Amino acid sequence: MYKFYGADRDLSDIRGKDILPGITPFELYDILSRIWCRYTCAPRLRDIWSEDDRTVGQCSITAFLAQDIFGGEVRGIPREGGSFHCFNVVDGKVFDLTSEQFHGEELVYEGCPIQQRDVHFVKTEKRERYDHLKDMLIKSTEER
Repeated sequence: MYKFYGADRDLSDIRGKDILPGITPFELYDILSRIWCRYTCAPRLRDIWSEDDRTVGQCSITAFLAQDIFGGEVRGIPREGGSFHCFNVVDGKVFDLTSEQFHGEELVYEGCPIQQRDVHFVKTEKRERYDHLKDMLIKSTEER
């Protein structure tokens, strides 16, 4: 049973394009669940990241990677301190592969601003984490 936001909806028509043709959000989640790690976690959250809570600190790099695969938009839920929790909207369908990190907290997905890759990737460390996650994803799918 999938626990990420949107998993209870029909996402079967959302399929990967260029990078991973035909992959679904569920298949992407399965692969990412095996490769998210402390290194790909946002540095400010590494102290609370664990093998049991793998989605912690993975939102923006995961959402932009999902955008590369499925298209659509990356949107952000405003959080305390001026940060955003990123998620995906593809063909009007909302899904958030990293929502489990909030342990049932009610997040509001409506009316959230579009997030721009160039703004997020101004931070070199974030771009490096994204590149690492993407490389690991590609390698893990080549092994299938």
